[in-house]
Amino acid sequence: MKSTFTQLLRVTLLACLSVVSSLSFAQEINLKNPYTMVEQVSKQTFSRFADDQALIEKDLNHLKVIVAEELMPYVDYKYAAYKVMGLYLRESTPEQRKAFVTAFKGYLISTYAQAFTEYTDQTVKFSPALDFAGEKIVEVNVQIVEAGRPPIKIKFKARRLKDDTWKAFDLVAEGISLLASKQSEISNLIRQKGIESVITMLEDKSKQSIHPDDKAES
Repeated sequence: MKSTFTQLLRVTLLACLSVVSSLSFAQEINLKNPYTMVEQVSKQTFSRFADDQALIEKDLNHLKVIVAEELMPYVDYKYAAYKVMGLYLRESTPEQRKAFVTAFKGYLISTYAQAFTEYTDQTVKFSPALDFAGEKIVEVNVQIVEAGRPPIKIKFKARRLKDDTWKAFDLVAEGISLLASKQSEISNLIRQKGIESVITMLEDKSKQSIHPDDKAES
């Protein structure tokens, strides 16, 4: 059964796709501006999705390739993984932390790839950029618009890195944070089963094939 967040994630990503599915995008990503970065990466990712339709139709797992190559370089998955570990971060060894980050990255790739398996008729509106001078974290506000339904409010959260570039680290759909929901879920699993078991679980989930209609486990 689909979770509420999984459904919102799918709507968000597919709405972004509807904006750029017919475009060809090739541009340098502006990493110094979080608002521009989020919009450019969205367009770049979904343009690749459109370009690779034949490969996707042949094998849905190609969606993982697209996510890994076009989206993940701009996601601070290490920061997200550490946040998800919560209090257990300090109790882990350097080797365990490295393995967890790798496994969590693979899990995120599969999670986002699974959300690309359908196409619907929504559109997306990026809110105007705000002054982010001096800010360490910003929220890029987006509205998903579909005829006959109230807009869905989305926030892409991005953080400033030490080199003054920006990366996204969380997606909040209708007030539901992907990072917070996974932090609660995974922290509980670490407490119950131990970090090694959770690393194995994430690795297994990341290896699952992509299926239509969200038949894969979330």
